[in-house]
Amino acid sequence: MLTTERQAEILKLLGQKNAVTVLELTDLLHASESTIRRDLNDLHRQGLLNKVHGGATTLENMVYRSTEDAVAVRREQQCSEKEQIGRYAASLIRPGDFVYLDAGTSTEYMIDHIAEKDAVFVTNAVSHAQKLVQKNLTVYILGGRFKLATEAIVGPQALDDLQKYNFTKGFFGANGVHQKSGCTTPDPAEATVKHAALSRCKEKYILADPTKFNQVSPITFCELAEATILTTRLRDAGWKNIKNIREVMQT
Repeated sequence: MLTTERQAEILKLLGQKNAVTVLELTDLLHASESTIRRDLNDLHRQGLLNKVHGGATTLENMVYRSTEDAVAVRREQQCSEKEQIGRYAASLIRPGDFVYLDAGTSTEYMIDHIAEKDAVFVTNAVSHAQKLVQKNLTVYILGGRFKLATEAIVGPQALDDLQKYNFTKGFFGANGVHQKSGCTTPDPAEATVKHAALSRCKEKYILADPTKFNQVSPITFCELAEATILTTRLRDAGWKNIKNIREVMQT
């Protein structure tokens, strides 16, 4: 098992139980005690758990989510907030932009509001590509393995395709946004594609409705300071002084 996969499993177990022991993890993950302790130290340094004597516990003010709902379910959640965020995000596209559009329901809400015809799009979502073409926009889709749960293209071919692109802007979804853990997602393969695409973007935007804040999924694909976070009004005052968070409101 790869390190990222093993650490994702540790966070998944923590999300279910709130506390785990080293001996429990060595048994469940078939790893040595030294390997598990090293993983716990790494995850502690990343701010993803609280390392204690003999194991680890979850952090306060953090909700772990190791799984995600199907796209059909998520399309019906927080629709008003996603609509506002999507409309604002679409308004950021300018003539001549070369845009990466990540898979996900938050980025999908952007498409109906894209008015700029002199822009080119690349996406790893089949449904996004279909909608962009229907708007008579120029779109390219990454190759690779199709992941049904998120309707996303992932895998080595997608990563190879991304290496030839240099995007002016990129718009990404996230399952969780946390001040220490950054922007996270449950699946290592999808996180790898997100991270690779984000690294090819000049301007980076994360679209996240308020329910995503203080949520953490197993894999961090973007540190909080790396991108501008687009959301609607946040009730948690602890987020108010973070400069790269932009609360967008319908006028």
